[in-house]
Amino acid sequence: MNFQVRKQKLIEKLELNGTVEVKEIAILLKTSEITVRRDLAVLAEQGLLVRTHGGAMKVSLSQMPVTFSQKSAINSNQKDEICRKAVEQIQEGDVVFLDCGSTVFRMCALIRNMKIKIVTNSLPIINELIGSSVSLNFAGGEIDFERQAAHGKLAVEHFKRYQADKAFVGIDGISQKNGLSSLSEKEAEITMAITQNARETFFLCDSSKLEKDRYFPFASINFVENLITDSQASEQLISMYEALGIKIL
Repeated sequence: MNFQVRKQKLIEKLELNGTVEVKEIAILLKTSEITVRRDLAVLAEQGLLVRTHGGAMKVSLSQMPVTFSQKSAINSNQKDEICRKAVEQIQEGDVVFLDCGSTVFRMCALIRNMKIKIVTNSLPIINELIGSSVSLNFAGGEIDFERQAAHGKLAVEHFKRYQADKAFVGIDGISQKNGLSSLSEKEAEITMAITQNARETFFLCDSSKLEKDRYFPFASINFVENLITDSQASEQLISMYEALGIKIL
């Protein structure tokens, strides 16, 4: 089977499923995984797909939707302040977990030229860092089109396969009474998988989310070791969190 025929079948499979894996394509095309990887690399250079760890995805899946752009722009000054402090914690050569939060996404502009490896379930992060100095590893799985991220069992298992030096995760709410809370159970599931497989975790939370409880509480406040927030957080709250043993950046 020549390249043009393989190319057509690859594109058809992508259009049908949105993502493909090297192993399944090798079986489908009755060829070697090395040939499939070479074909994917060529098609990526042509702008016909986006490479992921172990496969590829449709270009359209990697585009950041308007809703995500708008969410990322909310409290942008506070988020950028948080991200600058977060990036200070990263060293060259680190393996870093990033979740799909809109605050975490804004770290991308600050890490593009760093020699680090990123493992993430966020399509916007993958799209933003393609062509940068960063090595990318996508935690695939079922795609949540609203969040532009992979969730579910496969994404959770993917994070559990790796060990990161640092993890950066956003949270929807944190309070002394109810601890960490999320807007969805699947977001919380990803957060727990990330934190359990990183040597050090930093929770990113702008001051508007402090002492706020959301839909799904999933961990006590004692679970938090490092919290990065912005300068608008009240000194009283910061003192209260520090008294609980949380390091505030």
